[in-house]
Amino acid sequence: MENRINREDMLELTRRMTVARTSFTRIAGCYVDEDGEYDGSFNTNFLKLPQAERKKNLELAKVIPFSDTNMQLKKYSFRKDCQGTGSMWQLLMAMKSCGLKNDALMETFYDVIMENYVSQEPYGIFVFHDRYDVPVKGTDKERQGESEEVFEYIICGICPLKGEYEPEKPVWGFLFPAFTDRSADIDSIAVFRESENQPEEEFFQRILKIS
Repeated sequence: MENRINREDMLELTRRMTVARTSFTRIAGCYVDEDGEYDGSFNTNFLKLPQAERKKNLELAKVIPFSDTNMQLKKYSFRKDCQGTGSMWQLLMAMKSCGLKNDALMETFYDVIMENYVSQEPYGIFVFHDRYDVPVKGTDKERQGESEEVFEYIICGICPLKGEYEPEKPVWGFLFPAFTDRSADIDSIAVFRESENQPEEEFFQRILKIS
């Protein structure tokens, strides 16, 4: 079942995706060559990247939540029978909980993507982890000082590569868990497609087990 995304929720996240304001903790990913073969991986503390690298990667991550809400970016629910042991939902929850620091989990995730994603060109899988202290808003919608909850989430983007591992804008990706009413919705995921005509919708359905 498809649900509506509140654009203001997404804009609240993207406003913080600047070098000065970011709270991203980690970036991980891998490269895949034109034959669909694994071509190396990376996993590092986001804030230890040089400023230029942080800015470039923030722009990649920002594409997903900043995209055309309810057109390019749509919210889907995980089927209840697909949230158990060995499910993609369980894998995403584990990746989020460890802050992308478990390389075995990350390699499992890359394998699933590579086994199902079809591309005629090299691409990169980029995964970002963030913890956002959601501020309380008063009845006048003005922000108050204290934090309402910590929204811990991951953003994933698949990006075509050019030159020496240089990523272009994501052509598909997701934000998990969904950010609904300024809170974590662990039963849902916001899925991004650059174009509605892309054939990857079956790919989403197959690996994510969403409806």
